[in-house]
Amino acid sequence: MPASPAIMREIYFDGAGGPAVIKLREAPVPAPGPGKVLVEVAAAGINRPDCIQRAGLYPPPPGESEVPGLEIAGKIAALGEGVEGLKTGDEICALVGSGGYAEYCVADAALCLPRPKPLSLIEAAGVPETFFTVYDNVFNRGALKPDESFLVHGGSSGIGSTAIQLAKHFGARVFTTAGSAEKVEFCVSLGADVAINYREQDFVAEVKTLTAKKGVDVILDMVGGPYLQKNVSALAPDGRLVQIAFLQGSKVKDFDFMSVMLKRLTITGSTLRSRPLATKAAIAHALREKVWPLLDSGAVKPIVHATFPLEEARAAHELMESSAHLGKIVLLAGR
Repeated sequence: MPASPAIMREIYFDGAGGPAVIKLREAPVPAPGPGKVLVEVAAAGINRPDCIQRAGLYPPPPGESEVPGLEIAGKIAALGEGVEGLKTGDEICALVGSGGYAEYCVADAALCLPRPKPLSLIEAAGVPETFFTVYDNVFNRGALKPDESFLVHGGSSGIGSTAIQLAKHFGARVFTTAGSAEKVEFCVSLGADVAINYREQDFVAEVKTLTAKKGVDVILDMVGGPYLQKNVSALAPDGRLVQIAFLQGSKVKDFDFMSVMLKRLTITGSTLRSRPLATKAAIAHALREKVWPLLDSGAVKPIVHATFPLEEARAAHELMESSAHLGKIVLLAGR
């Protein structure tokens, strides 16, 4: 590959606030340290945590770039010391701690995975953050097993659309909630057995009716707030609630733990960004072994709703926060 340029374009936040603080600038191309690679970024996935970072509520871990972006796809431009199994020119997608909204980004070699065969680099950019998150939380923390029932809220989101596909493929009965008829139809097209329009139906009552009053075994929730008590009500005995975000707040004034005790429930949750590299590398290894064959065969795939050039990152964030999208929003880094 030709030598990397000295200067690149990148997105930064000019203070904390709404999409108006998103700005574009030129900056030096970073150099990969030991165990890392420099990636010429073709595209970067946009995720809710990026918006939370922009608002000043989710800073990058120590040592990470202030540039947003948690997932990228592109070609390896340079190798840091000690990197094995990768070479310049390889097309990969990678989970990164920050820095994805740029023409070049440094990634840990252990978190780089080959571009799935049927996917373009643009599509592959929508894989890492959602697939790492869903696989770890649904199948590791939530311990979802074949023939169990699973509910994911926000089924039309990037996380939701990934969770529906993976849970269905691995043998679960899949329930989801969505906020419009169009989104309900989208979720069913991805494999959801039951899609509930939460604006028109009580998801707890629907789940109870459709499971003969038992409830579901695992719930993946990004809403929080008033959904906490509802989720507990919708869980079956020995059920597991996995919390990965709080779109309606992380605190509730009143919560009755009696159902948690009587039904022997587990409430757990996690964030991904700040976890140790070894932990994330273990998830990457599991994905390569158990999920990458599904991506390579086309059995599951990221759904890209819209793409925006780097200079239109503000519009991409506005779309993300409108919740009008079906699947992933992707930022194009190439000129």
